[in-house]
Amino acid sequence: MHLLWDFDGTLINTYPSYTKCFKQVLTKTATENEIYRQLKKSFSHAIAYFQMTKEQEVEVRRLVDNMKPEEVEPFPGLEGVLQAAEVNVIMTHKDRKNVERILGYHGLTSYFKDMVTSDDQFPRKPDSSSYAYLHNKHQIDVAIGDREIDLLPAKELGIKTCSFQNKQADADFHISNYHAFLDTVKL
Repeated sequence: MHLLWDFDGTLINTYPSYTKCFKQVLTKTATENEIYRQLKKSFSHAIAYFQMTKEQEVEVRRLVDNMKPEEVEPFPGLEGVLQAAEVNVIMTHKDRKNVERILGYHGLTSYFKDMVTSDDQFPRKPDSSSYAYLHNKHQIDVAIGDREIDLLPAKELGIKTCSFQNKQADADFHISNYHAFLDTVKL
């Protein structure tokens, strides 16, 4: 199986740490639950939703970029799916340096054959250009993401989709954890 993965909230549980960074910058203007819900839509959506000033945005991005890899964890059961797949690739809006730093810290680097990051200058999701690039190179069977925006480009290209921890997303498969992945996703 050839799998295309989103990074934040799909491979690595980054949203709790991102929520803390936002909370630190926003101080008393928002609850952690509210921040988390908005971040799950997108990072840029949360910035707009909370009407952050340019200075606040710069500070929250600085905090996120300086997070230590030990502050975030891969989701339980992930490594078993990565081992079972023939090919794993990543498409993320995160920068390559931080993706590689986190994957390296958690011993996951060797599982990935390729990745597209914000450094590669593809248009942002839901544009399908980066997915098309990875699909043409690796013949992707399933795209996995935690948000609708992660799945839309794959759907546009006719690639099967798997929604992780999001039953509201329109997807071919829905899983709440990676222990169920291999039993649920049948091609």
